[in-house]
Amino acid sequence: MIDGLGRGAPGVPAETRRALMDLVMAATVRIHAPTPGYAPDEQGGKFLGSGFFIAPSWVLTCAHVAMQGEGRDVTVVFETGPGSGESAVPGTVVAALPEHPSGVTDTGRPSYAPEAPYGTTGAYGTADPYSTADPYSTADPYGTVGAYATGDSYGSYATGDPYGAAPPPPAGGWAAPDLALVRLRRPTDHACVYVTERPAAFFGGGEVFYAGWTEIGGRLKRLNGQCTVQGTVGGWADPDEQMRLGGDVLPPGVSGGPTVDIARGEVVGVLKSQLVGAMGGTSIGVERLRSLPVPATMAGAESDDDYQAVFHAHDRYHAYQHTSPVGTGRTWTDVQSSLGASIDRALSPPQRVTLLGKLAQLPPPVSTRGLLDLLVRLPGVHSVERYPAPRGWRDGLGALYETRGGEAALELLLRYCMSVIAAERPYVTPSTPEAEEELWEWVKRVADDGLSREFRNEITRLWAAARLRTDREQRRAAPAYGERPADGEAPFVLLELEPRGWERDSYDWRVGVARHTGEVQPVGEDSRGTPGHALPARLTASLTEAFRRCDEPDSPAVLQVAVVQSQLGMAVDRWQLAPDEPPLGVTRPVVVRRSDHEPPLTEDDTRERMARWTRATTAAVRAAVVDCEDGLRVPVPTEEELRALAYETVPVLCRYGDRTDGETSAGLARVVRGGFHIALLRRGKDRPEAVCADFHRRAADTVAEARTADQLPRKIHELRQGVRSGRAEMYWSEGVALFYDDPHHPLPGSGQLLEAP
Repeated sequence: MIDGLGRGAPGVPAETRRALMDLVMAATVRIHAPTPGYAPDEQGGKFLGSGFFIAPSWVLTCAHVAMQGEGRDVTVVFETGPGSGESAVPGTVVAALPEHPSGVTDTGRPSYAPEAPYGTTGAYGTADPYSTADPYSTADPYGTVGAYATGDSYGSYATGDPYGAAPPPPAGGWAAPDLALVRLRRPTDHACVYVTERPAAFFGGGEVFYAGWTEIGGRLKRLNGQCTVQGTVGGWADPDEQMRLGGDVLPPGVSGGPTVDIARGEVVGVLKSQLVGAMGGTSIGVERLRSLPVPATMAGAESDDDYQAVFHAHDRYHAYQHTSPVGTGRTWTDVQSSLGASIDRALSPPQRVTLLGKLAQLPPPVSTRGLLDLLVRLPGVHSVERYPAPRGWRDGLGALYETRGGEAALELLLRYCMSVIAAERPYVTPSTPEAEEELWEWVKRVADDGLSREFRNEITRLWAAARLRTDREQRRAAPAYGERPADGEAPFVLLELEPRGWERDSYDWRVGVARHTGEVQPVGEDSRGTPGHALPARLTASLTEAFRRCDEPDSPAVLQVAVVQSQLGMAVDRWQLAPDEPPLGVTRPVVVRRSDHEPPLTEDDTRERMARWTRATTAAVRAAVVDCEDGLRVPVPTEEELRALAYETVPVLCRYGDRTDGETSAGLARVVRGGFHIALLRRGKDRPEAVCADFHRRAADTVAEARTADQLPRKIHELRQGVRSGRAEMYWSEGVALFYDDPHHPLPGSGQLLEAP
């Protein structure tokens, strides 16, 4: 195993720990409401909470702190060292996760209390406010009797008077991850923290530092302390997973401050909440920033993607600090070396910070999907899909820390660097070739210092091939290892909804990424029952993560929704994952498929279905309306009559409707038993005869224009986009759903055997 960040040496001198805390405190800031009037350089209005400089001109804090300002404007107050004096700079919240407060978290339960006053009377002031020996041990740790939850799920925010009345928060709490990025509105000199490149779940020891601001004796003061890590709240795939902290009181005002891995000397999280009536609270891992919105189109510059802009600036800052001849103070790299963070790791802290700086000079990966493909093509790497998935070059490096040990560890990291050099680029700049060459020279120096001649020859050949790339303007080159996925091998997102028969309108669900190999990589699931109306909000985080793993710029992945046949009309394509986002069916192709288990098929039936599907995906398809003639509803033909239709036929059910009755359900069942895995379903109420005839004609044209069945998901997507944008010629398609049950990708647990296409 590559212990990429080391475990820290025992008996670290007190002066080293003090140096680490000085670095943390120098980068910790206060967040205030904007100053009234025209005095932007004053210390700001009401004190909202803490934060820290994550990169030059960028501050990371909690959403529930930053979004208390006026609109998205705040004032950032900081001092860079003892006696340096305070500076106040206006800032703007450019991203919040999530963007809006909610009375429930995405688990469908009340959200945590970010800050509640301690030592008060009333609901908080009992000796044991929740009547448990362990304040975390509740019958329902997420419910209204949980250790974090109160009647007001926010509790009281830190204000100028932390014990007085807090400003009324939005109804309910701010769901995890509860993070916000603030960009300064003018340049200024300041220190920055060092942020880990691996998930916070992999910290070096059982203790963390924290820092922030609070009011003591009527004055705002910086505060730091030390907490023990007691575990987590939530599982590895939960978007709201938090680190549980104990052993110290977290006073009002420290929310948004950094939590620091003492053993490795790096920031791993952001303080989110305090434990009401006891010591400790929770911290959100900084890796949750990977779920920031991804640009829908190909990035043309680093600034097009906030995530890449922040961490590229972060890594370049620390690489410069390490090599700069200016200044005599200890840097983060110096302190990490003194902490013993290079024990049992492939790279020393100086090597790591240098490598990250060079990676940050290159354009970022084209997509998360492309980065994941690059990683799994490396020799000996099988899976790196932790939650959330890596997004930048630094994340890919951190993902490899758990894979190998010894000399093989260093070889793997250098192979990764060679893959980065050869990777497809979203854009190129005049300095890109020079950055690639600098990275190669670094790789060569490290390899020459003790690695085998065979390995050195291998990477030299890779560099020669990368230098000869002739299609730089198209930003493509042959991968250093393996091959790019072929056409038709694109992954898709699978959402399985299983109704709970004993609970009306309640569902268990699973979200996964389906590969062309038939493997489904789980992303999230919940078997506790989610009401139908709450599904979009509950699924937002898992679907967003799954989409990020599959999407390419300008090419969103298909969402396949598996439901029982009676609910194929469920309008998942109309769901909105956020109030300001278009419906899912407008942002990407959405299709439905049956999750009902069929009786085992005979060999002849299996061959016929495969032959029909193969024909429909390779030959020109044509539509056939099977339940409507001259504007009148007619029974769907028998199975024998349907089998007689040409293999390239796409059945159209004009009278499918909103709620399927017995005849409609039986008709679709005959279509499926007749060997068809694809059909157009017209949802909604019956239309007049003239509209019905127009629908038949336009549906036939649409199927013909798609040419093959595998292009129909994209075609239906285009129609939904047209309806959304007000194109009257596409209004006929309002309510159309595509039944698309690819036999080459059976649902998990269906018992179907895969056959080569």
